Amino acid sequence: MEIIKIKHPHYYHELPELCLALGFFDGVHKGHQSVINTAIEEGNKRGLEPGVMTFFPHPKEVLRKESKVHYLTSLDKKAELMEKLGIKYLIIVEFDELFSGLTPQQFVDNYLIGLNVKHIVAGFDYTYGRLGKGTMETFPFHSRNKVTHSTVQKIESDGEKISSTSIREALDKGDIPKVNEYLGRDYETDGIVVHGEKRGRTIGFPTANIQLNERIYYPSVGVYIVRLLVNNKWYEGVCNVGHKPTFYDSEEGLPTIEVYLLDFSDNIYGATVTIQWLKKIRDEKKFESVNHLIKQLEQDVSDAKNYFSRKEKIDNILE
Repeated sequence: MEIIKIKHPHYYHELPELCLALGFFDGVHKGHQSVINTAIEEGNKRGLEPGVMTFFPHPKEVLRKESKVHYLTSLDKKAELMEKLGIKYLIIVEFDELFSGLTPQQFVDNYLIGLNVKHIVAGFDYTYGRLGKGTMETFPFHSRNKVTHSTVQKIESDGEKISSTSIREALDKGDIPKVNEYLGRDYETDGIVVHGEKRGRTIGFPTANIQLNERIYYPSVGVYIVRLLVNNKWYEGVCNVGHKPTFYDSEEGLPTIEVYLLDFSDNIYGATVTIQWLKKIRDEKKFESVNHLIKQLEQDVSDAKNYFSRKEKIDNILE
């Protein structure tokens, strides 16, 4: 897949005839996948190369001056997912004030017709141009019959539209099964193993302290069953997202993220890892004593082992 990064005003014209999916695509969830897969199908029908045009940073950061939008997927992760779906060209447009001021007609002329796009695919609620005045209904007028289009209707689950917002809300509730259902895959976040307080090893539960990308969305405070990718190998474990109330009274500041791996004892400080979130076990709580905490941690580990045992049995049956 070829990745093309452009900034307004651009002078990029070296592209084949494209069928382009348009959107921000944060999370690349099932709704986004429907748009992208439709672009691939339409491209195959029309003899066009399949591509995606996305934008960065999020328009809210520019238009509403929200300096810290938290993303479901980094640009690198988004690109990885696009390539797996079969996209050949990923165009990333830098969203700044100059670009946001383009009229719908200017956007179509410069970023679609000017980039050799012959067909576009977007969701029913996609907008373009200054103040989002361009819609899929106005597109035929702005394209002047030079670009055709397909509109994808919303994808729902149990009557709810699958969206990046609904996924964030589910993460805030710790509803990981819903998150993973809407994504069509297990949610993952990347980070680096850093030195922590090393208190876990003193009570028999050494943990990897994970420093995540601060701009990436992660689940709410609680204890989760996870898998951790270390040196290209997956390990099963339990993750605590929280403020360690048994040892501290304050819940101020960002929560720490600590993963206890089952049957693992290697030194992985400094390693880049991926957390795969599978299920929330319980809320974080303050224990009366360290011994009470240890008993609960033993139960958490037992719950995780049972989960993975059941999952393995189900996977074997499905095979």
